[in-house]
Parts: sequence; C-alpha cells; structure tokens
Amino acid sequence: MSPKHISSAFDRDLEAIQAQIMKMGGMVERAILDAAKSLETRDVELAEQVRAGDKAIDALEEHINEQAARVIALRAPTAIDLRLILSVIKISAALERIGDYAKNMAKRTSVLAGMTEVAGSQSALRRMAREVQSMLKDALDAYVQRDPELAMNVIQQDADVDQMYNALFREYLTFMMEDPRNITPCMHLHFIAKNTERMGDLVTNIAEQVVYLVTGSVPEENRPKGDFYTADAAKV
Repeated sequence: MSPKHISSAFDRDLEAIQAQIMKMGGMVERAILDAAKSLETRDVELAEQVRAGDKAIDALEEHINEQAARVIALRAPTAIDLRLILSVIKISAALERIGDYAKNMAKRTSVLAGMTEVAGSQSALRRMAREVQSMLKDALDAYVQRDPELAMNVIQQDADVDQMYNALFREYLTFMMEDPRNITPCMHLHFIAKNTERMGDLVTNIAEQVVYLVTGSVPEENRPKGDFYTADAAKV
C-alpha cells in the first residue's frame, strides 16, 4: 500500500473516532438535561430512561477505546497524531464519568419522588446542571474547532459552578436545621449537587485536553476553584 493510501486510511480512522466522541458528547449532554428535568418535575419514568441510557454511553466509550488502540497498533502515529488519540481516550473517559454522575442524579430522583419536596431546591439544581451542560457543549465545540481560547473560557466558568454548589450547600444546611424532616431529602440533594459540581470538574478536564491537543502542553495557571465544601459524593 502506498504512503498516500496509508495516510488516507489513517485520516478516515481518526475522523471516525472523533465522530464517535461527538456522538458520545451529545448523549451525555442529553443525560445531564434529562436527569435535571426529571429531578425538578419528579418524573420517575424520565429518570429511569437516563439510568438505562447510561449503558449506551458506557458501550460507546469501550468502542472508542478499542478503535483508538487499533489505530495506535496498526498506524504507528506520529507524535502529533498520537497526542490526538491520547486526548480522545481521556475525553471519552471524562464523558463516561459525567454520564455516571447523571445516572446517579436520576437514581436519587426516584428516591426523592417519594419524599416531601424541599421548596426551590430542584429548580436550583436544574440551573446548575444547565450551566454544566453549557460548559460541556462549549468544550466539545472547542475540540471540534481546535479553539484553545474557547477551552480556556470553559475552564474559567468552573468557578461559577463551584459557587452554585457552595450556595446550595449552605441552603441545605439551613433547611435541615429548621426542620429535621428535611434532613434525609437534603442529604440526597446535597449528593446530587456535589456530583453536579464534579461534572463541572470533568468538563474542565476535557477543556484542558483541548488546550493540550492544540498547544502540546496543559494550561499552566491553576484552575480557579471555589468549592469550599469538599465532602465526597458517591458515584452510584
């Protein structure tokens, strides 16, 4: 096979993998929005759809990793192309993890549907989830456009998500102190808020990979962080 044909085949492989990344990104965006909507509207059926859809996200990540490994093994990519493939693997891993957190939100929605509603909390969480989804959209656009400036903007926006989380944390503490009956639902809501904040962290990881892909180095400045309450949240 001539070098030209090898190059063409390699380009097609890369295009196919990147198309799968964008498909996966779209699925994760939808999972975030649907999980948040199901929480606000107490739509248990929609929450179950999010949980079921996570299997497709997991399967797509596995497929992307297999394709990436195949390209590395068969095409012997140059340094720049290898950087692209490694970025794809890391981005798909971040997307899969975000999907897990969306599934977690949907799982807790089913539990919260049978409890007394905490006034205003679900709508605030939905706004936070929408912010993360918007960041993810921009991060994926930055990846497609190879736009490090847009990626850096995404990284800066993570501080806004952290502030939303801090506000919700304080709000839940107030609700729990005012009425002990709020303790259990507020604990569930806190886990959802923390997991949403973690989604924002993962989106910034994707944005950092875009910067790395374009420039060959990760951003040097420290990522802006504003989450003062760092208790771990369960994945599932």
